[in-house]
Amino acid sequence: MTKKIALIFDFDDTLAPDSTSSFLEDIGVDSKSFWRNEVQPLDNTDWDPIPAYMFKMLELSKNEVSITQEKLADYGKRLKFHEGVMRLFSVLHNHTASISTELSLEFFIISSGVGEILRNTRIAHNFKQIFSSDFAYNEDGTILFPKKIISFSDKTRYLFQISKGILGADAYAKPYEVNRKTADNNYYIRLDQMIFVGDGLTDVPCFSLIKRFGGHTIAVYDKNKKERWGKAWDFLTDGRVTNIAPADYTKDSALTNSLMMAISNIAQRILAE
Repeated sequence: MTKKIALIFDFDDTLAPDSTSSFLEDIGVDSKSFWRNEVQPLDNTDWDPIPAYMFKMLELSKNEVSITQEKLADYGKRLKFHEGVMRLFSVLHNHTASISTELSLEFFIISSGVGEILRNTRIAHNFKQIFSSDFAYNEDGTILFPKKIISFSDKTRYLFQISKGILGADAYAKPYEVNRKTADNNYYIRLDQMIFVGDGLTDVPCFSLIKRFGGHTIAVYDKNKKERWGKAWDFLTDGRVTNIAPADYTKDSALTNSLMMAISNIAQRILAE
């Protein structure tokens, strides 16, 4: 049993307000109209929601305002986070070390959002790996086609990649490696040594998988958007998550305390074994 703990985050509306919407607003696009009038009609006609929004971004780039790799990366550098996120990683590393110096805590992102934004944020260096949807680009840097789409149960593939240690540049050239059988004693991080934090229905497969195998799952919600509280509560009453909390990562907040308790619980199990 490895002495590693994985803390895995969704990104949009979990660590920061929706990055795709805020990017569109930044380049002068009405994001509410984009989702309601462009993407929703596709969702209603059997499109998967993730390729639907990426397809509509391609149309937008072709017909109205150019969307480039440079613009996406530049916006990522300016993206604002939920309160306390910037300091969270050192707080949790210190907490883990206070339990035992034999333990290590690794952070990951599994997101349906645009990777070029996520990988250029001010917090990106804290993550062992960021798994995200991505575009291919033309020679001039304009978005060309979706080259990776992460939707719903697709997210669980990356939980298994983390568990098996299929990470870094080597993993890019071995897309089928995740399906190979792994001996019980060769896992990089077991599923019961994982904590998953998310906010939406795209996170349900990850919630369900990790909770079933004995890990911890936490649903977050925006305390200023009461219309979304019911969804978070449903995750709890449906047995999808271990806990729910506002997306407030400041010291001594309910969420930060919940993360510390989850780390402590997994740490005690690791050390006992």
